[in-house]
Amino acid sequence: MTELEKLDAGLEYDFWDEGVNSRKLHAIEGCAKLNAIPVTEDTTREAAVRELFGSVGSNPTVLPVFNCDNGKNIHVGKNFLANYNVTILDIAPVNIGDYVMIGPNTLITTVNHPLSPRKRRGHIGQAKPVSIGRDVWIGGNCTILPGVTIGNNVVIAAGAVVTKDVPDNCVVGGVPAKMIREINDDTEENENEF
Repeated sequence: MTELEKLDAGLEYDFWDEGVNSRKLHAIEGCAKLNAIPVTEDTTREAAVRELFGSVGSNPTVLPVFNCDNGKNIHVGKNFLANYNVTILDIAPVNIGDYVMIGPNTLITTVNHPLSPRKRRGHIGQAKPVSIGRDVWIGGNCTILPGVTIGNNVVIAAGAVVTKDVPDNCVVGGVPAKMIREINDDTEENENEF
């Protein structure tokens, strides 16, 4: 298998491999283009987001400085907001539902590295996808780790580090993040309102 085939299969791969690095070039160029567009130029910024991401719903807002590893592995629903200084390391897919807000200085990462120093010296990485449901608010300075699934109608408290799956309809916080309380989903009553 090539290193890209290993990466895509969720196996350990060499992150210095030329094929793996070529995916990052798209992201480097796309992020530089997006970050250079003034925030007041909504239409131009939206076009740059659509060019960078794999798929985008209506009304995306991605504020500077935004960084990612691939771009094409990011799939977002309608009314997506990434506030200032968000990083999405999308070596593996990152699927995000409708009405999701991501606070400033947040990291969503799909890549991990081994505990073995020998393997780290060998530039080994392993990727696991991240999935985020609809109506999720991720507070500022949060970290979402590889392989995590976050349900619908979830609030991630500022500063949380999410290491495990999060069920629907709750608030989580802390390091590592734990459930703080359940919350109601009041969107079903007036679904056509938005």
